[in-house]
Amino acid sequence: MAERGCSSVFVVDTHTTRPPVPPRMTKGGQRSNAVQTLLFLLVALALCGMIVEACFIYRLYQTEQVSSGKIAKLSGGDEASPSKPPGEDVLPSKPVAHLTDGADVVHDKHVMAWSMIADPILYEMKYEDRKLIIQKEAYYYVYSKVFVFLDSESFIHEINVNTERYAGEHITLLQSRNSSPKPGKIRSNSFLGGVFHLYKNDAIYVNVSDTKKIARHKSFENVFGAYMI
Repeated sequence: MAERGCSSVFVVDTHTTRPPVPPRMTKGGQRSNAVQTLLFLLVALALCGMIVEACFIYRLYQTEQVSSGKIAKLSGGDEASPSKPPGEDVLPSKPVAHLTDGADVVHDKHVMAWSMIADPILYEMKYEDRKLIIQKEAYYYVYSKVFVFLDSESFIHEINVNTERYAGEHITLLQSRNSSPKPGKIRSNSFLGGVFHLYKNDAIYVNVSDTKKIARHKSFENVFGAYMI
């Protein structure tokens, strides 16, 4: 029995088990977490980019719709009705002419005339006194097609040129001669085409034996033209 006045002695058990220490994270685990974080950031960035792009496309679509509405109001209707065929405003790269027959045409006895109201094509070339006037020296493909009534008499179809380099009346560039082997009149076509070196101010024209034999039903049945090659 302890004496009075003496303090009590407590015995500590040094063999008691301590709480376990959390394991340290290895370098491999740290690298795995870093890769996962990076992938998460990349996915989030991609999603943000897709959202921004979708907003931009929607805004662009709205702007286009508004612009189309304004154009429709200015034109006086919802549907566009172009007055010219597509591509008609595109200028050629070289001189060109294409002429046809028409209601305003008055032929000479032999020299054919061409319409100035039946959508003629004239670019860097002139049309004067039933003739095409060359403006630039070059090689040109020249052509003509006529629709005619043939009979027993020969029908002559020519493309001639008047040039300052020749003192005579004209030079024949191309010629065809046709006639009907049967009695009575038949309808036929005559076509001429060839390449020639023409000079500035040369005047080319179509000459026939008799313009009264020209069939004039449709404007595109009788044509004349040239273009630089």
